[in-house]
Order: sequence, then structure tokens, then C-alpha cells
Amino acid sequence: MTESLAGKLLIASLSLVDPNFFRTVVLVCMHDEDGAMGLVLNHPLEQAPVADHLPQFAALAAPPAVVFKGGPVEPTAAIALGRFRPGADPANRIVGRAALLDLSRPLEDYRADLESVRVFAGYAGWGAGQLDREIAEEAWFVVPALEGDAFDPDAATLWRRVLLRQPGKLKLFAWAPADPRVN
Repeated sequence: MTESLAGKLLIASLSLVDPNFFRTVVLVCMHDEDGAMGLVLNHPLEQAPVADHLPQFAALAAPPAVVFKGGPVEPTAAIALGRFRPGADPANRIVGRAALLDLSRPLEDYRADLESVRVFAGYAGWGAGQLDREIAEEAWFVVPALEGDAFDPDAATLWRRVLLRQPGKLKLFAWAPADPRVN
């Protein structure tokens, strides 16, 4: 591992066909010599309103107000990412004003500083060195994250839009067909 990728995005390359990660955008929340953890930002669970699972966050849920599939690891575990108001200094900051929330704390501890929330079921996880190997194998593109990526209301086009804002040839991947055999 050369440097931590926490706070960066992983964009699934065209070679990554695993259905858990096909054309995904993953926000890396933790990356060190022991492994990595991230949240898939573009897999909303349309039939899982936040109000049905964590009703205390329903009023703060970023649109669409549904739970997102954060990844295949521990799919029954809830993870919340909060966007804090300007001037707040949250613990567990990931990028910009976005930070992981400690769900064992009452919402009232956050309410004054919290602007919006995105709730995830599960997460993406990699063992020691695994993510670094996948990047070396070109399964992932590593790009800068914007705090708004985690709260983007249009998950269906996030993969393409993140690629399109990249410099150079990387943006060309945005126009690749889902199945290159039908090109």
C-alpha cells in the first residue's frame, strides 16, 4: 500500500463484471494495511424506504429516501453517512462535509449540525492488500470524490457522470455499452 485511498472514489472498470460491483461508484471510507471498506453509492434499494428501517432519519434522508445497497458484506448492517452543515466539525469525516455517523448515538447528538443522511445496508470490504491488487489489475479507476457524490439523487447515471468529469481518456469509458458484444 502506497497511500490511503480514504475519501476517494473507486469507479468500476469495464472488466469488473461481478454483479455486486458492475458499473458501481464506491466511496472509500477506510483504507490501510489491514484492508479497505467502502460504500457503493449507486445501488438504491427502491423497495426499502428509510422510513421503514431507520424512521428517525426519514426527515433527513437525501433523495431518493431509500436505503442503498452499500455492498455485499454484512447486508443486514446499517451504515449512515451524514452531510454536515458548513462550519460543523464531524468525527469520522470522509470527504468535504460528509462523515460516517455512529448509529449507537442518539440522533439528537447530530441534529443541529446534520443537513442530510444517506443510509446503506452493508458495505464493500477488502482484506489486506486485496484492493491494491484489484487496482493494479485495472478492475477499478481511482478518482477524486466530491462530497455531493454520496448524496447524489440520480444513482442511475452516477457512474457515467463521474467518468465524464475526469480528465483525459478516462472519460471515454463513460460511453461504453453495458455489453460490448452488442456494440
